[in-house]
This record gives sequence, structure tokens and C-alpha cells, in this order.
Amino acid sequence: MKIDTHENFIIVKENINNFEDFITSLNPKSNVKLSGKNIIIDLLEFDEFSLEKLSLFSELATIFRKYNNSFVIVNNQINLNEIPDDILVVPSLQEAEDIVEMETIERELGM
Repeated sequence: MKIDTHENFIIVKENINNFEDFITSLNPKSNVKLSGKNIIIDLLEFDEFSLEKLSLFSELATIFRKYNNSFVIVNNQINLNEIPDDILVVPSLQEAEDIVEMETIERELGM
């Protein structure tokens, strides 16, 4: 896993082909580098991304939201109309960064 730290968020990129291990490594309960952070998961280069694999992120998305942090997945291979409401997926890194910034402002304003 490659971690790129920014001021308000962390971009995590999968660099192994074992998808289940990658998801396990993202759990903030066991990965202190991600605990309390806004997370962007960069899956733009992941060739075999599907709705089935996306559903594996549902529990993680819930954990990050529970602790008032953003959790955004970046992938442009999935039809955005088929994505469940509990997971946020966008087609570009810039859009993910914009969403994290908007959510941060909303939290600061108490919205």
C-alpha cells in the first residue's frame, strides 16, 4: 500500500494484487496511520474493479463516517448509477479532493 499524505487527507493506493489484504490494511482500528484521517482510495489503475469488490468497502466507509472522517474511492470503471448510497465513488482524484474539502467545511460549520 502506498500512502501519500496531504494537509487534509491521505491518498491510499493499492500496490498489491491481493484485494482482501488491501481492504484489511485500511481499517483504522489496526492501521494508526489512517486513524482519524480523511481517506481517498485511489483505484484508478485497478483493472478488475467491480460492484462486488466495491461492496467490500462498505464496512470501512461506515467506520470512517462514524468517526466523522471522509472516505472516498476513486475509480472510473464502475457505472456511477449502480453504486450503493453508503459508498462514495468518484471518477477522478481532483473530484475526490474537492469532496473531502467540502465535507471538511461542512463538519466545521456543524452541518
